[in-house]
Amino acid sequence: MSMQDTPEDRQPGETQSVPLPGSERAPAPGVRATFGPVDPSRRIEATVILRRREEMADVPSAALSRDELASRYGASAADLDLAVGTFANLGLDVVESDAASRRIRLAGTVEQMSSIFGTSLDELTSRSPDGTAVTHRHRTGGLQLPAALDGVVVAVLGLDDRPQARAQFRAIPLAAASTSYTPPQLGKIYNFPKGTDGTGQTVAILELGGGYGQQDLDAYFQELGIATPSITAVGVDGGANQPGQDPAGADGEVLLDIEVVGALAPKANIVAYFAPNTDAGFLDAIVAASHANPAPAAISISWGQSEDAWTAQARSAFDQAMADAAALGVTVTAAAGDNGSADGATDNKDHADFPASSPHVLACGGTRLQADAATGVISAETVWNDGPNSATGGGYSDVFPVPSWQSGISGHAKHKKAGRGVPDVSGVADPQTGYQVRVDGKDMVIGGTSAVAPLWAALVARLAQATNRRFGLIQPLLYQNGTQPASGFHDITSGSNGSYHAGTGWDPCTGLGSPDGSALLALLEAKP
Repeated sequence: MSMQDTPEDRQPGETQSVPLPGSERAPAPGVRATFGPVDPSRRIEATVILRRREEMADVPSAALSRDELASRYGASAADLDLAVGTFANLGLDVVESDAASRRIRLAGTVEQMSSIFGTSLDELTSRSPDGTAVTHRHRTGGLQLPAALDGVVVAVLGLDDRPQARAQFRAIPLAAASTSYTPPQLGKIYNFPKGTDGTGQTVAILELGGGYGQQDLDAYFQELGIATPSITAVGVDGGANQPGQDPAGADGEVLLDIEVVGALAPKANIVAYFAPNTDAGFLDAIVAASHANPAPAAISISWGQSEDAWTAQARSAFDQAMADAAALGVTVTAAAGDNGSADGATDNKDHADFPASSPHVLACGGTRLQADAATGVISAETVWNDGPNSATGGGYSDVFPVPSWQSGISGHAKHKKAGRGVPDVSGVADPQTGYQVRVDGKDMVIGGTSAVAPLWAALVARLAQATNRRFGLIQPLLYQNGTQPASGFHDITSGSNGSYHAGTGWDPCTGLGSPDGSALLALLEAKP
C-alpha cells in the first residue's frame, strides 16, 4: 500500500502503509538455485526496533544501569504500547517486547509478515559471506510499515534470513606454521598486567554457528597447566552450542575465541552466545550479551562483513545497540576483517568491515609477530599481509563520520573526506605466526583478526579487574596522544594491507598498535 492510497482505495481490514527508510535490500550474491515463493503458511520470526525516546548524542561517561538506559534512551511506553497493539491487531504474535533494547520479537506466517511489511519472500540458494552455498529466505527492495508506526519503527530485521557475516579467521595445520604462540605466551609478549587473571569479570563471546565440546577445552587447558575456566553457553533466537558440525569452519572460530579468552583471563566467567547467522540473530545476540546481569566487562565479536553488504537500517540498529552496550559500561571488541583494504569486495574499491567500523566498537586489526616466547621480547612486528585474501582489514568507513576522539590523528590528514578510521588497535593475526589452539580433537594454528578481538577482550577484563572500573567506550582514553606513537602500544610502522600503509602513530592497518598491557594500565590509572 503506498502513501497515496485513500480510504476509498483500501479493502476492509487493510491498513495504510508507508515506506521504512533504509530497509532496501540488494539481491543476494551468487544465486545458484531458486525454489519459488516460501510456503505462505510457514511460521517465521522477525525483530522490530523502535526509536529512542531521546537521542544519545554521546555515550555517558559513567556506566548506566539497564533501568537508567531504558528510562533515558529506551523506547517510550507510548511507542511500545502502540507498536505491540498494532502488530497484535494485525494478527502477529508478540513473542517478546523490551523497552531498554527497544525491541519487539514478532512471530507469524510468511503470508502475514509479507502482507504487513509489504514484501515477498522467496526461497533460494546463494553464496554466503564465507563462500559456501546456503539456502534461505530472500527479499529485495524496501519494506512498508503500518502508517500508525511511521517514525516509531526504525528497523525490521530477519524476514530475509540470508547469512549476514563471516568468521574472520584463518586456520593451518600446526606443522605448517613457521612460528606460533600459546595465548599465555602472548600475554607475556604483550605484557598483560601482572597480578590479574580476570577474577570478578565476565567476558561475553558472540558466535553465529558452530560449538565447543567440554572434552576439547579440558584437554587444551590441561596442556597449558590452567584449570578449565567457567564457560556457559546461551542460545539466542533458536541458536545453540552445536560442536562437530563444522570443524574446519565455525567450530574453529568458537574454540579459538574461548581458548584465547580462557587462557588470558582464566578466572573470568566466559559466556558464549550462540545465534543464527542473520541480521536479526546477530543483533539479538549483541543485546542479550550487553544487557545481561551482571554486565560483561567486554564482548568479543569475531564475525563481520563489508559495510555495503548490510542494509542501512541494520547498520544503524547495530550501531545503536553498540552505543547502548558502551553506555552500560561494556567494551565491545570486533575483528577488523581478514581480506585487506578491499575487505573481500570485488568492485575494485576499498571497504571497511562492519561492525568493526561502528564508532562504538574497539576495532581490532592484525600483525605478523616475531618474538621470543621465553623472554617476551619482540624482535619484529609488522602489518599482517599474506595476500589480498589473507591480510588485516582496515581503512575508512563510508557511513560513519570521524569520531571526536579520532579527529586529531595524523593518519586522517591524507584522507580528508574519509570517515571513521579502522582499526583502533591490533595484535598478532598472521596464521604463519598464529595461535596454538585445539579444535574438535585436533591441535592447529589459527590466525585472523578474529583472534585479536578475544585477546583484547581478555585484556580489557584484566584492566577492569586491576582498576575496579568499567570502561565502556575505551577509545577516548586510548587515543589521548594518538598523533604520535601512543602510550601503551607497540607502534607498527612497516607493511601495508593493500591500499594503506603503516606509519608512525595511528594508521588504517594496525591502528594505534599492539598492546603493552602494563603501560596501558598505568595510562588508565592516571586518568579518572
